[in-house]
Amino acid sequence: MSAKRKEPTGEQTGRERKKQKLDGARTIAVQSNAVAGPSTVGNGVRRLAGVIDVEKFAEARAFEINAMQTGMKTASASATHRVWQTLPRHLRRRAASHDVRRVPLRLRDRARQEMNSVKKKALARLRPKQGKDKRLSRTETFLKRQCDKSWLETHIWHAKRMRMENMWGYRLAVTPTEKAFRPSHRASVHGSILHDASYQSIIQLQGPEKILRTLLDACCDLQGPGPGAKRYLPGARTIDTHIYEPGQYPFGLIGPTSIFWRPIPLPSKPQDASDTAAEPATEGSQPADVEGSQKRGKGKGKGKGKAKEPSDPDAVRRTVWVRTHPATSEKVFAALRDSASSVLDATRKAALPGTQIDNIGVDLEDLSGQVNAFEIMGPKSNQILKGALSPVSQDSREDFNKFWASMTDLQTSGSIPRGMVIGFKVLDPRLKFPPKNAKPRPVAASPIIFPSATLAQSDLWEESVRNSLRKPRYKKKDLDERRSKNLVPGTPLNPLRQDDRVPLMLIQRSIERGASSNDLALHGWTLLLPAGWSMPFFSSLTFTGTRVAGQREHQAQAFEAGTAYFPRDFPCCATYDAQVAARETEEKARWERTPPAKRANYEKLGTRSPWRADWDVVLGVETDTDPSFVPTQREASDAQTAEPTHPWLFRGSAVATLIERLLPMGVAGRPVALFEAVNDLRCKRSLGPLEATPAALLQGALVRVRVTPCTRGRPQDLALIYAMEDAEARLWRQIPRRASEEESELEDVKPPTESIIGYVTTGNFSLSHGEGFAIGAVPVLRFLELGEQAQRLASKELLVKVRDRDGHKCRAAYVELLDV
Repeated sequence: MSAKRKEPTGEQTGRERKKQKLDGARTIAVQSNAVAGPSTVGNGVRRLAGVIDVEKFAEARAFEINAMQTGMKTASASATHRVWQTLPRHLRRRAASHDVRRVPLRLRDRARQEMNSVKKKALARLRPKQGKDKRLSRTETFLKRQCDKSWLETHIWHAKRMRMENMWGYRLAVTPTEKAFRPSHRASVHGSILHDASYQSIIQLQGPEKILRTLLDACCDLQGPGPGAKRYLPGARTIDTHIYEPGQYPFGLIGPTSIFWRPIPLPSKPQDASDTAAEPATEGSQPADVEGSQKRGKGKGKGKGKAKEPSDPDAVRRTVWVRTHPATSEKVFAALRDSASSVLDATRKAALPGTQIDNIGVDLEDLSGQVNAFEIMGPKSNQILKGALSPVSQDSREDFNKFWASMTDLQTSGSIPRGMVIGFKVLDPRLKFPPKNAKPRPVAASPIIFPSATLAQSDLWEESVRNSLRKPRYKKKDLDERRSKNLVPGTPLNPLRQDDRVPLMLIQRSIERGASSNDLALHGWTLLLPAGWSMPFFSSLTFTGTRVAGQREHQAQAFEAGTAYFPRDFPCCATYDAQVAARETEEKARWERTPPAKRANYEKLGTRSPWRADWDVVLGVETDTDPSFVPTQREASDAQTAEPTHPWLFRGSAVATLIERLLPMGVAGRPVALFEAVNDLRCKRSLGPLEATPAALLQGALVRVRVTPCTRGRPQDLALIYAMEDAEARLWRQIPRRASEEESELEDVKPPTESIIGYVTTGNFSLSHGEGFAIGAVPVLRFLELGEQAQRLASKELLVKVRDRDGHKCRAAYVELLDV
């Protein structure tokens, strides 16, 4: 019979060695008995000293003290911490766990020992089950993981440092893993912050200028100048507007968009390859109709022969880019296609007999994935761009040379005209890596630069140029090999004729509420570059310490500036409804998982709709009744005969003026006045009168407002906005702006559910204002009632009460119109 236990051998097992190591680390050394002890007196009696000298006592016990401190350090380090965990947080890197040289010199021996001693056995699930011929490459593995979403070119950089989520068909960065909320705000106000906005969609339209102007006017916001205004036609500026369903304004809001025209080619260089492609005589074949190019992607219409150069300026073929949010790209594409079809049909019907218009058409093409975009904000963005980009020396435009020289001393891009476009070519940024930021002079005066079509010229419009630059000619290892041959290390590489010249477009970008507002204004640039070049430019722009923003930081910029953010602050919009539905599902599931004792009891708090804003109930379109309630026959017949009311968002630059005009009118005159104002806007763009009735139009109108607490408080998302009676409003106005007992008593008063007039769409604490505020929406009728109440109380401020959906306190707040 074999023995149950193995006979002991002289060799220790790994477990025994580890235990012995831990025991040794946790053992405190003891001094030998050879050291003299306390003094002795006669008859061998030991006596302690009556007085202790602290200095001599510490010297005598120095060995024990050092042994205890060493034992504490070795015990904690050997048991729970590795070398990488003892480093400061800013020195920890994933790559450091594989490179001992990334560790300080005093810890390298211990780090090397830890790396050599730890030899884990490969797990069975990590062993390759296929042979080398059947294994997928790294590129194939990444492509397989993108089956249901797309990655940006900077995805791997973001995935190592930020939290990622699937949004709008992309895998996007939400927020950095480190604490970055306040540093990101400081960077946008005092430094620079970079956001990869390559997920934005670009739709290209090509066709006669008059046709393009007409179809864009039928889709864009009717307030203010349209895309066909004289200031935008040369292509020197971009216009930020909103897209609607064709001919449906003010209904059918799709979302915000940015539109810019391709600059007219310079007459001085008619034979230039980059310019002749845009001239009418060399545009290639004319499309037969918009139906021939309505599919997403490369939609090219086919015609017979080349068209001659038209004598009418409105018939010159132009190119327009429509840059929109990825959640609305399909709807914007469909709206532009339908608008183009209707405009072309109307043009054919209105044409004189014998006019050759059969070959007139519009090409629509989705350029998603062909043009990347970076948004860099902050006052230092000018110096960073000047240091990271190197324009080619062959550019002979005087306007551009003057502008590029002024970038060094430019304190902020807010001093440049809004939406100004600058086109130019740069060298490969890797040639002069690492970049050095330009240093502005404090007393230097920057020259005044005006937008012009000459300054906006860029080869980025050419599809052939973008395709030729789809992949950089030289890899990083090739440039590193050239750099290693330099006699002086760190010297920038001299550009060769074979090196790539990359066309770029710089667009001035501002996030501001208005000149008359006291809110923060953020200024910066939007950098457009061809696909395949995101990482070379991204590495140069971030090397100087520029912070990188995710979706949370991108939203915080709009909130700090007091402006609405899409789709979060756009109720009555399809994209807003989809986002709210997804958020409702997520938050409701989290609430149901929480134990009843640890979650808010919305029924007891009186929160009518805790997961989403019930705009239909607030507008009076639907009634908040028990679903088991059966209406009477008369009520059912009245509901059938009443005209349906469509909720819509009343926004734009003319909202404030129109609201002031409606306020002194009576209840009967307001619907007619609003109806006439909307029809006047439609008439300016050659649209027919609105089909809705004045009463239904006014009842379904929502307006955005800004909510600022009177004393304290920080409204959260989905907070409820209540109206107050005149008596309660008088009590609130008498309370001083600091907290008091009277305020606490009024805060505990629970308002009825029927007094809810709106909801907060975005609420938080503002770092720029040092207090909390919120952006919400209320019906226009309710907003006019608040104005009437302020007139009765002889006050200029509109007063409401705000309560969080899971809160008990109802705090007073001021409401003002948000017309951006």
